[in-house]
Amino acid sequence: MFDLTLTFDNGPEPGVTPYVLDILRERGIKSTFFVIGEKLGDPERRRLASNAHDEGHWIGNHTFTHTVPLGQQRGAEAAESEIGRTQAAIGELAHPYRWFRPFGGGGNLDDRLLKPSVVEYLTRHKHSCVLWNAIPRDWDDPDGWVERALAQCFSQPWSLMVLHDLPTGAMAHLERFIDRAEKAGARFRQDFPPECVPIRSGKIVKSIDPYVSTIEESAKQ
Repeated sequence: MFDLTLTFDNGPEPGVTPYVLDILRERGIKSTFFVIGEKLGDPERRRLASNAHDEGHWIGNHTFTHTVPLGQQRGAEAAESEIGRTQAAIGELAHPYRWFRPFGGGGNLDDRLLKPSVVEYLTRHKHSCVLWNAIPRDWDDPDGWVERALAQCFSQPWSLMVLHDLPTGAMAHLERFIDRAEKAGARFRQDFPPECVPIRSGKIVKSIDPYVSTIEESAKQ
């Protein structure tokens, strides 16, 4: 028996997100969709995010452009540009905890994720920072990620898994993954392992030092 939280990044995407929602609905699984802010400017994608919210899924913030990791961006305006604009786009779909997931340019959990001004922004605006402990790289291996995902689940008592509702073909295997995980004893849940949420409602509750670059300090020298 193990716990498993599914999350989906980089959407919403027509042709993919509806399929994911259908599977989750059929299985009675609640998830979190960490959306790209600029995509919500498209009415169809905005409607998909609203549909996910209405079906009980949480909507999280995954930056506005998803281009350069925040820990590698210079200038204090990055937080407002990437996080603030996305939160405004999410609007009434936001969870009370204001979930935010940074990205590390390929699933990296290191100092590419954040920088001091971003941490200050997250705490001041009472965001909760959600990381992960399972990332099977479905975007990189659309047909082979299921075995890696299962191995990651078997290696720990509670996996917070990052998948992507993108048109790569990877989500064609989502149902098979869920089937195999259930048969192996997975208990699906919507909340997150505490160790994966170092900032909760604006309070730093676990060390974030490994995830914070000093790019701003070095830029001043």
